[in-house]
Amino acid sequence: MFEVRRFPELSWSLSRHKTMLTCLRKYAYDYYVSHNGWLTDGDSLARQAYRLKKITNLEMHFGSVVHDLIYQIIQHVLSGKEIPSEEAVVDEIRHHLNRGFVESTRKEHLWYNRPKHYTMLHEVYYSQTNTLPPSKITKITDRLHSTVKNFYASQSFADVLNKQNMRFIESEKFRFMKVDGTKIFVVMDLVYKDLRQGKWVIVDWKTGKSSDEDRNQLALYALYLQQKHDIESLDDIIIRNEYLLESTNIEHKLNEHDLVNVQRLYHISIEQMKEHLLDSEQNQPLPIEQYPMQEDPRICARCNYQELCFPASK
Repeated sequence: MFEVRRFPELSWSLSRHKTMLTCLRKYAYDYYVSHNGWLTDGDSLARQAYRLKKITNLEMHFGSVVHDLIYQIIQHVLSGKEIPSEEAVVDEIRHHLNRGFVESTRKEHLWYNRPKHYTMLHEVYYSQTNTLPPSKITKITDRLHSTVKNFYASQSFADVLNKQNMRFIESEKFRFMKVDGTKIFVVMDLVYKDLRQGKWVIVDWKTGKSSDEDRNQLALYALYLQQKHDIESLDDIIIRNEYLLESTNIEHKLNEHDLVNVQRLYHISIEQMKEHLLDSEQNQPLPIEQYPMQEDPRICARCNYQELCFPASK
């Protein structure tokens, strides 16, 4: 049964860790101030912060739409349904992008009351215009066809099509493991066991460029999978990044040192998070004023919470 809690549960994820390091004020808005902001009778500041938290940008929206459609295509394959053509998928992505633009420019009142169910683009909300930067439109348009084409040509999709030799487990779920009572969230795009090789395969679809953070993310996935399925050797786990923009895939060979590093990372990070609490048992945060604001204007320019930090910005 759903329970309204005064304070949220303390949990950890790589994205939460990154937010804490980037800007503590944004961290507070994301994980504390916005808590219960979805309730119709909730605190006005919580509701405002929750709305702003749900703002996305064009690149993120594109990535989210692509991930959702990839998941649907894979489910079609596994259930024996007809696989949509590349052209149909391109049209579907374009439809979702156009709908997001329409919702941002003409249906702000719907997003205002139900921000989880409607799209608001950062580029529209803070520009106070009903247009998108031409350079961003060109960039996404260029990515659209190549991303879909590269997905259909990817090694991982070939494995999906060869489903009789693979055993798939549910992915795209909000999975977690517990460490000292704290949930460590792990969201994997695709997980299966190659029955011919006797290897587990974890796939992460990327619609952007590679990042230095990818290895820690993959190590966290491997740690979760190893514990969940009692896998004795890391040699039995293949970690694969599919970079759809660049039409490349990289398979990583992780070792115990990688797992130790990621475990050290989340242990230290959780302790740092607790330093910003008034009451660690309840996960009650310090007053918002004790979460310093970011001083780099370039980071602030991309932030969802300009309206709260700089009221004149909206």
